[in-house]
Amino acid sequence: MTLHFESEGIEAPADLSGGLAEGDGVVSKSPMRLAMGRFRRDKLSMVSLVVVLLVIIAAVAAPILVKFGVLDPYTYHNTGKDNLLDEFTLPKGSWGGISGDHWLGVEPQSGRDAMSRFWYGITFSLTIALLASAFAVALGTVLGIIAGFSRGWVDAIIGRLIDLTLSFPQTLMLLALAAIGLEVVKKVTPLEGPAAEAGYAIAVLGIFGWPPTARVIRGQVLSIREREFVDAAILLGASKPRLYFREILPNLWAPILVLFTLSMPAYVSAEAALSYLGVSVKPPTPTLGNVLRDSLQYATADPVYFFVPAILIAVIVISFNLLGDGLRDALDPKGNR
Repeated sequence: MTLHFESEGIEAPADLSGGLAEGDGVVSKSPMRLAMGRFRRDKLSMVSLVVVLLVIIAAVAAPILVKFGVLDPYTYHNTGKDNLLDEFTLPKGSWGGISGDHWLGVEPQSGRDAMSRFWYGITFSLTIALLASAFAVALGTVLGIIAGFSRGWVDAIIGRLIDLTLSFPQTLMLLALAAIGLEVVKKVTPLEGPAAEAGYAIAVLGIFGWPPTARVIRGQVLSIREREFVDAAILLGASKPRLYFREILPNLWAPILVLFTLSMPAYVSAEAALSYLGVSVKPPTPTLGNVLRDSLQYATADPVYFFVPAILIAVIVISFNLLGDGLRDALDPKGNR
């Protein structure tokens, strides 16, 4: 009988009696395939993955549907023959004005289609959370690698910078710097209007969100830098950038992936909070946060308009959290032992 080692591409004879039948093979699996196997066996993680993919598809599709007129988040229906509101500027009919033309009813005061605003709001909220997470994780990864590899005074300076950043109250800083920060974004970038407001939120969330990533990556690098392949690269005269990004960074993809996935729900919630406070994207451009803020005053009179964005935020946050937990357990099988 011959044992086939799929990952190595070699064949080795074996003399096994009373074991496998003739023609059977033992196929070795790479760590990645083992991790994906563990992830697929976790039903809750698979369900969360499906929900996350659906949310991403919805976010990508919304601008296209708006462009072709399928979604209409901006048109008012509160005057003339298109008036969908009663004398109290609340949706006519039951359940917030739900009808064949407006599947989730209409917005109080304006009569705008509620489903279009919810759907389009997912795009802005998810884009801000995605870019802020990418910014924070990228900055934290670079500084964590430098701190963990260099150690000494470089590590000490970055460590104090982490402590200093964590000492600032993020929400209060966002509120205090809103006017100045928005003007700076407009001057240093070609962004205007809602794009500039989103850029400001992304920049501040990323600048104040990198320290947790840097701490985790630094701890990983302290272990990796002691391995033989790093010593070999140093002896061969590899430069610092090569050591950082060609030798060490490829060995950090698993924690980086988990950190990114777990930071997404935090930034979805943060964007909703910032929109609620009025320092992120402002109406009429919809985000889940500013739609939820506007719906609070109608929570009793029009509960559909209030509960739908709240439920959407909760589903997105829970799904990303469960996905991140599943990836962490799959990539680190010792973590739950």
